[in-house]
Amino acid sequence: MRVTFLALAGTVTGLTDIEHKPFMRKNIDPIVLPGRYTSHMHSFYGSDIVTKIFQIPRSYRKVVHQARTPMIWAPTLYYVKGDTYTEIYPATFKTYYENIDRAEIPFPRDLHMVAGNASAKSQSDINEKVTAITWWCDTGADDRNSRPRAAFPRGTCGAHLQAILRFPDCVNPAKVTEYAYAAASPGGKCPAGMKRMPSLRFSVRYNTKAAIPGGWSGVPPFKLACGEIGDGYCFHGDFINGWYEDAAQNMLKAKGQSFMAIDGAHGKGKVPFNQNCVPKDRDPQGGTSDYHKSLEMMGQI
Repeated sequence: MRVTFLALAGTVTGLTDIEHKPFMRKNIDPIVLPGRYTSHMHSFYGSDIVTKIFQIPRSYRKVVHQARTPMIWAPTLYYVKGDTYTEIYPATFKTYYENIDRAEIPFPRDLHMVAGNASAKSQSDINEKVTAITWWCDTGADDRNSRPRAAFPRGTCGAHLQAILRFPDCVNPAKVTEYAYAAASPGGKCPAGMKRMPSLRFSVRYNTKAAIPGGWSGVPPFKLACGEIGDGYCFHGDFINGWYEDAAQNMLKAKGQSFMAIDGAHGKGKVPFNQNCVPKDRDPQGGTSDYHKSLEMMGQI
């Protein structure tokens, strides 16, 4: 898929999006629980060099695109029927890079971030103003005005169930583990000592219609691996920067552009993904993709 930049009507915002396909489900989180198989289940997208060991991409053998290979993951969404847990796959999983016009620096080489609250149990645990966490039916016909916005719709989606999550857009270039949201600071500016970078957003459309043909009414029969049945509050995401430095720098040139492909020394932005590269689990003997086994490994059963 090509990478494009758009200038939105009525705004000066630079924007690009990339569509990803899931390649692995596993009970690891190399940022939060490095070296361990004791995480709740995550679905993984982007670069397949990800393992339980935390690592910043340095070199690649096979990659899906020579300019962009971030490692990204989010909690697995399940359809629950009795004691059976079946993953609900996204119809589309897109990463958006927004507000390019406001960015002062590209993503730093060693940047890795977590967005959202994996322990959230209610709307009060969600700061929608900064994280943008919301769930809705993308047809628009749902109960979003009568329920907590970070909870799942209480009725069948005519098409897809969509989730949104925004990542921090301020970082301390001298210490990339220090990051924050500009929207959380006075005047919408980065805290002292931090610089503005492109704003990363997850947009996920889950194919609930295929998973649950008969639909639902009331408490939805699905759950995130981090939460309870019927709740969506704990939706979160992880990102390890895998953009080559020249391509990340070129991203900033999108300011004021109505269209721009991200080119770099390792590839052209308009070149499709490498169809000969099939991502795979780099640690097939470690961890598990089974929900109940993951609970056992976490000591919860």
